[in-house]
This record gives sequence, C-alpha cells and structure tokens, in this order.
Amino acid sequence: MILAFLQNIGPWQLIICLAVAFVLFGGAKKIPELAKSLGKAKSEFKKGLAEGEREEAETDAESAKAKEPAKEIA
Repeated sequence: MILAFLQNIGPWQLIICLAVAFVLFGGAKKIPELAKSLGKAKSEFKKGLAEGEREEAETDAESAKAKEPAKEIA
C-alpha cells in the first residue's frame, strides 16, 4: 500500500508535520499576525463574558425587586 506509513504516525508527529508545513507554506510573516488576532479574539471573548455576567446580575437584581411585596403607606 502506498499510504501504509500513515498507520505509524502518532498525533504528535502529525502536529509537528503540520506546524512545519504551515511555517514553510504559510510564511513566517503570518505567524505574528495570527498570534495578534488570537490575542484580540481572546480579550474580546473575555469582555463579552464579563458583560454577559454583569447583565445577568442586573436582571436578577431587578427581578428580585419586582418580587418584593409593595409597602403600604400609612
């Protein structure tokens, strides 16, 4: 079989081969751009997560106030 050698390749060897192919064909100039975009995406995700948690806390606080019985004015 022509592709019989693929049975002996483990996951780490495959990852290393793909990384080398990426550097050769993708170019070394694109790696910093990729890292920069991943960093921006990570920070935007964290901001969105914090914003969602804040909105959820505000909604919970508003619903708790709505459930309180109205106080009578004497």
